Amino acid sequence: MKIDINSDMGEGFGPYTLADDEALMAQISSANVACGYHAGDPVIMDRTVGLALDHGVDLGAHVSFPDRMGFGRRKMDIPLVELEAHVLYQIGALEAFTRRAGHRITHMNPHGALGNLASTDPAIAEAVVNATMSFDPDIAFLVLPSSALEVAAIARGGKVVRLFLADRGYMPNGQLAPRGEPGAVIKDEGEVVARVLGVLRDQKLTCVTGEEIAMPVQSVLVHSDTPGAVALAQRLRQEIIESGGEIIPLTAQLDTK
Repeated sequence: MKIDINSDMGEGFGPYTLADDEALMAQISSANVACGYHAGDPVIMDRTVGLALDHGVDLGAHVSFPDRMGFGRRKMDIPLVELEAHVLYQIGALEAFTRRAGHRITHMNPHGALGNLASTDPAIAEAVVNATMSFDPDIAFLVLPSSALEVAAIARGGKVVRLFLADRGYMPNGQLAPRGEPGAVIKDEGEVVARVLGVLRDQKLTCVTGEEIAMPVQSVLVHSDTPGAVALAQRLRQEIIESGGEIIPLTAQLDTK
């Protein structure tokens, strides 16, 4: 069992921080860096890229709608051609810091409302894929299994890594349960770890309605802004290893396909 553990990083602004990125970086193998739209700023992006390089962690662009006030969780009605430009802009901004540091962008992962729409709306998914692959066709996509984003990326010959969100409930169609609904966010650390280990072992998941669905994944997301995220990531890493698993970065997952 080989698995990537990733987390969203750099989700602060100016002097404000949401997470202990430095401590969490030591527990993960891939990081998704906020590119200034839902969170982050140039100084934070620069620092986060350096942390990833120091820890040998793969680095991805965590792109969003331009919605800092809503933390990227509000749906925005943006023409597709403009959406492509917004995605391209964010990837390019992150690339400036990775190039200077001697690191590289290995993957991308749409955040919040953009991520939800890219998983369900083929047109939104195609716009995200078009922007990303026009920048660098080697950038992989973190995707929910069988999502519109996965379909769009594969159709363009893109690389995909199937993602499981450790603390989120799922619907029978494989999409995330809307926040605010019962079971949408799992807060008990032991329950989160147990369900992750079950998914890695069986490649199946019991969704919020009680139905069992297929969940073939290569990467597990631990939200950095979850209370106790560092302890959760540390415990998850330890129990995966004790179960005979191996933590490998996202690029190594692609090499094993």
